[in-house]
Amino acid sequence: MAKNRGKKYQDALKKVDSKKKYAVNDAVQLVKDIDFANFDSTVEVAFKLNVDTKQADQQLRGAVVLPNGTGKDQTVIVFAKGDNAKAAKDAGADFVGDTDLADKIQDGWLDFDVAIATPDMMPVVGRLGRILGPKGLMPNPKTGTVTMDVAKAVEESKAGKVTYRTDRDGNVAVPFGKASFDTDKLVENLKTIEDIVMKARPASVRGTYVQHASIASTFGPSVTLDLESF
Repeated sequence: MAKNRGKKYQDALKKVDSKKKYAVNDAVQLVKDIDFANFDSTVEVAFKLNVDTKQADQQLRGAVVLPNGTGKDQTVIVFAKGDNAKAAKDAGADFVGDTDLADKIQDGWLDFDVAIATPDMMPVVGRLGRILGPKGLMPNPKTGTVTMDVAKAVEESKAGKVTYRTDRDGNVAVPFGKASFDTDKLVENLKTIEDIVMKARPASVRGTYVQHASIASTFGPSVTLDLESF
């Protein structure tokens, strides 16, 4: 609850009209202006969707490359052998391996942001499901992280690829840059995410698809978006 937050949060909150839906550019600028963290905050968008996640066709999951990146250096690992392993290394993967990499993870190593695998490596990767799954690191065809084109997957991850998926309540939260980014770059990234979420609308959804959308920096209060302004 806001009343339990510190003074800096309360001061930031006073600058946000909780009853207002802000145009995208204004919302992004406001989030930048009220950010008070002593580090470069991540800015995130949250959508509340009118979907029934108990229905398989209404479970959204995918990925998109942000035009201006995320502002974060992604550590990428790849499960591959032979020519695919070489292609991954040449593309800039930080760690490449097969069973040795799986053993390292089973021993507790998780110092990476993205895991990619060729399809033939999934029997090896599959035994890591209980470790990688809860952390959102399990390779998946829907996010382009199970693929034969490992070079492209590595390059996209390094360039600013982000994944999205609905939680059980129909919420989708996606980071789209840093508070230090120029407003126009954040807006472009945000519009890219909004576009992919809208295109992912399940055909079986009736009524209003996006019920609410807001953005916020790491510690800052959320700012409600006017969806008509996209």
